[in-house]
Amino acid sequence: MRSLLCLGLGYCASRFIELHGAGFDRRLATSRTGAAKGGNVEMLRVGSPELEGAARTADVVLISAPPGESGDPFLGPLGEAIAVGSGPLIYLSTIGVYGNSDGAWIDETAPLQATAPRGRRRIEAEAGWQELGKQAGRPVTVLRLGGIYGPGRNALADIADGDARCIVREGQMFNRIHVDDIAGAILAAATRGHDGAVNVVDDEPAEACAPVRFAAMLLGAEPPPAVPFDEAAPLMSAMARSFWADNRRVRNLRLKHELGVALRYPSYREGLTALFEAGEGRSA
Repeated sequence: MRSLLCLGLGYCASRFIELHGAGFDRRLATSRTGAAKGGNVEMLRVGSPELEGAARTADVVLISAPPGESGDPFLGPLGEAIAVGSGPLIYLSTIGVYGNSDGAWIDETAPLQATAPRGRRRIEAEAGWQELGKQAGRPVTVLRLGGIYGPGRNALADIADGDARCIVREGQMFNRIHVDDIAGAILAAATRGHDGAVNVVDDEPAEACAPVRFAAMLLGAEPPPAVPFDEAAPLMSAMARSFWADNRRVRNLRLKHELGVALRYPSYREGLTALFEAGEGRSA
């Protein structure tokens, strides 16, 4: 019996199960309470013997929970059990581990020079899971994700809700990825057993306002007015400002050539167009 264990069942892991979960005989995921989250997923309470048993026997482990101030929430408690098993380990990380490249193109060989505490914790978590895989003889694919958008989480919905903003800063670029392409990357990693880090971003880094303006065009709405970054920054949260501190263009050649992923949405334009055609941002 081929089983999938999701350590964390957030937006990306849930979408992966929705699109590709039928390829597994059993789908298990963690819950702090043990409460069910979906009829096709067995929920296991964090800290339970059942979770430890699943960690020992799962054929594929997908780790999507972010590390906290005390480190990765699952590596310590479940690392020993996971080391007993075999099969791919897939860790969902972030391109934030690279820090700032002043807009230069980078790939997976770039140094991990994040300075924000959140980025440093991600670097430590990546290293911890890779070391566990090395000791256990299990391949570990670290998927470094760009800015995630998809159903219910996109510029179309922001415009419809009145939450869209258009902040401009000369030369600043952001890297994005549709959640369905993340699901495709997870499937490829689970199938191929790739060992190493892979950037999961689309083909076209773009300024912050680009998808907002494109979404407004699709909806036939006026885009929000452009606001200079220097005016917007004082009103931003610390987390939002940290995103703007890093400027980079991230390559995805390893995603295509080593994982064999053909992007369904090579830029925000294809992704937003598909979401618009599915009814996103429009009232029923």
